[in-house]
Amino acid sequence: MTRITRGYIARRRRTKTRFFALTFRGSHSRLTRITIQQTMRALVSTDRDRGRQKRNFRRLWITRINAAIRESGVSYSYSRSIHDLYKGQLLLNRKILAQIAISNRNCLYTISNKIRS
Repeated sequence: MTRITRGYIARRRRTKTRFFALTFRGSHSRLTRITIQQTMRALVSTDRDRGRQKRNFRRLWITRINAAIRESGVSYSYSRSIHDLYKGQLLLNRKILAQIAISNRNCLYTISNKIRS
């Protein structure tokens, strides 16, 4: 019986998954079945951790702002200062406030004094 070569579609699909799994270690980057499993697992983890990363960054910003505010003694607490921010209609999000708290404390003091008055 003559030998026939398979088509290119399956090979193209496997090449795509292998290209995705290039950086995996061991058989996770070499064997087709395991490569497919690890690729699916990696994509699930990526989707899950995207939300988790947003959560972690928000926690970090809140911690930095709270530490800067309490250290200065300008305001009572983080929650009180955020409440005053919204009352004063200053539109600064937590990411910007955290950057200000790290890089330029005097600016943060000025903002908080402006809010309280």
